[in-house]
Amino acid sequence: MDADALARYLRAQATEFLRALRLHRENGAGAHAVDGSVDAARALRRAARRISGSLHTFQALLDGDWAEDIRPELAWLSGTLAMEHAYASRLERLLQALHRLSGVSVFPDLPPGVPAQQAAGTERGALTVGAAKAGALLDRQLTLARTRAHSTALQALGSSRFHAVADKVAVLASDVPLATGAAGADLRPLAAAAEERLTDAVAALPLVTAGSPYNAEALVHGLSADPAPHPQDAPWHQVRLLLRLHRYAREAVTGGDAPVGVRLLAAGEALDRHRDAAEAAAAAAQAARTPRIAPATAYALGVLHADQRHEVEAARYAFQHCWRKEAVGTP
Repeated sequence: MDADALARYLRAQATEFLRALRLHRENGAGAHAVDGSVDAARALRRAARRISGSLHTFQALLDGDWAEDIRPELAWLSGTLAMEHAYASRLERLLQALHRLSGVSVFPDLPPGVPAQQAAGTERGALTVGAAKAGALLDRQLTLARTRAHSTALQALGSSRFHAVADKVAVLASDVPLATGAAGADLRPLAAAAEERLTDAVAALPLVTAGSPYNAEALVHGLSADPAPHPQDAPWHQVRLLLRLHRYAREAVTGGDAPVGVRLLAAGEALDRHRDAAEAAAAAAQAARTPRIAPATAYALGVLHADQRHEVEAARYAFQHCWRKEAVGTP
């Protein structure tokens, strides 16, 4: 596959971007946006990610200044449009987890002389009472964040910055600025380099630890007062990004016709769950830092945080399982 295939792929994604933009405008983007507008925004993000990812992987075949100019703008747009959906999904995830946890209790070893039934009732009662207040607190915080993200997205879609991006994508739909001498260049070495970067990043992950069920590695530093994200999550998030770039590179090489392999799909789903659980745990921890909350509320949020970190651990296990299973079976 040569640079002409890349040009066709980029033109197709630019056309999808413009089609989604038109649908978004037709469906409206007000506070009570219909499902069509939500779907259009999702399609906008999808096309923007693919264009940006392809510009990153195949930059050597494109006009360098042009690619460096538009790529961060597409990343800004995709990130801005994703926030409202992310907050809504995070709230739904946390409320479902609270509902599940408030009906199930895991009890520590009992102190001497404390009847099991009494300890069970106390533990369950603390979580059930705190769960309602924790849910209300999370609902207030994440709904406010979602509302702000919605306003930010509306402002972004009406800004001169967005219109400049849309104009550049409109030009891309008809004219892809290839680098001098890029005509006829093979895409496969650059796509292979993207796959190699993914493979190297996966090799650096602690897959042996992740392959041990209930290893509790994801809970390390769980009681830290530092509000910064878990540093151990960053390499996994990076692998998720590199996996996407690898998929987009394959789409460009094959023209988007080749089906995505089961291994890549399963790995991508596991890493998506990892990201969602890590961000949900961070939201629970942030809510627990709210001043003057009741002890029962703080307790419920602590249980919720631990639950989501266990989900992080489960996602890592699922990723290493599907990734290594395929690798072992490969002749």
